[in-house]
Amino acid sequence: MDYDYSVDCRKRVKRIQEKMEEWGLSAYLGSRLRTISYVGDVFCPWRSFVIIPKDGEPTIFTFIIDAERVKDESWLDDVRGYGPLGGGHQMDVVSDALQELLPETGKGKIGVELGMSNYLPEGYLTTEELAALKSKLPNAEFVNAIEIIDELSMYKEPGVVNRFRKASEIVDAGHAAVMEEFEVGMTETEIAGIAERAMRREGSEWAWSFTGGNEIASGYRTAYPMGACTPATRRKTRRGEPLMVDLHAMFMLALGDHAHNYLITPVSRRQRELAEYFIDTVNRVIDLYEPGATPARIADGVLSWAEKRGIAQYLIPGFEHGIGLMGDEWRIGVNNGPMPYWTNPDHVYEPGQMVICAVQMMVPEEKIGFRYEAPIVITKDGCEVLAKTPLEVTELG
Repeated sequence: MDYDYSVDCRKRVKRIQEKMEEWGLSAYLGSRLRTISYVGDVFCPWRSFVIIPKDGEPTIFTFIIDAERVKDESWLDDVRGYGPLGGGHQMDVVSDALQELLPETGKGKIGVELGMSNYLPEGYLTTEELAALKSKLPNAEFVNAIEIIDELSMYKEPGVVNRFRKASEIVDAGHAAVMEEFEVGMTETEIAGIAERAMRREGSEWAWSFTGGNEIASGYRTAYPMGACTPATRRKTRRGEPLMVDLHAMFMLALGDHAHNYLITPVSRRQRELAEYFIDTVNRVIDLYEPGATPARIADGVLSWAEKRGIAQYLIPGFEHGIGLMGDEWRIGVNNGPMPYWTNPDHVYEPGQMVICAVQMMVPEEKIGFRYEAPIVITKDGCEVLAKTPLEVTELG
């Protein structure tokens, strides 16, 4: 299906600059991947920075070997390289550019991105980087301004939502290929390769997950406590075992993330019973997403329902994670909850422009595990699940 993927990046920048004015900022220094993706609309895998002035267009700074490619693919004209090949140290070139945006006294206020994360490539400004900036700009005031980007990027434009739709279609193609080509005895890495080949053919630009690309787990590996990360291994699939296929794609910086579950024949009555528990739970999770819902309300609703069913002990007590443009939004919303830098349990979902990843993981006593992940869009009536791979536990073999 043809979608409109367009995004008005200048409008995004204008909104950021309006927030900067409210904060009294002379400049904003973005160092997080999500910020660079949001502002530059370009893939920047190296340590990179974006400087947003009070007026005018931003500047991206990236490793010198990649600067020309970034300039070619970004809407921005000003992309500068740093490095030992004539570009200079990154903090030298960044501080020189910031100095140009400060008053002559050098006493302006600069917004930076400070914090902590469980997501490895988040990109917060490091202690060493901040110390270098302070030494080079001694009269400037540095303030943590991550809320500006977090608040604005949380709401996805229609073109961005369509990018997520396409990314989910790509992931669906990966699942279809696995279903068609699977043979008992294949290794987890072979399965990952089948899916990756199919998704690349459909336009995926990167198996984005830092958990090892596409996550494939078979047998006991589906049942690690708390769900775990399961990068594909050379373990061979076996009859009578479960198989979990969690695929990741990227399309125009939007991420696809969907997990589907299998049982390899022969399948026992108990395995089918557990699979039914899992599917019922996932349906319950999806039903609870609607405008006005909160992470806490969803968690309470699912757990109380599971307790009545007598299956609460099987569930991993987490039912979502953030998902955004390349760089991810592993937490949901802005940093305003009771635990710093984690999702606020009282964050309120609003219709139309919020994309999150619905999650359910179940690890029963029998050393069999199931995982569900799928990006959803909150609608006025509930939610739209973007991936269309049927919600079932498929029997193979």
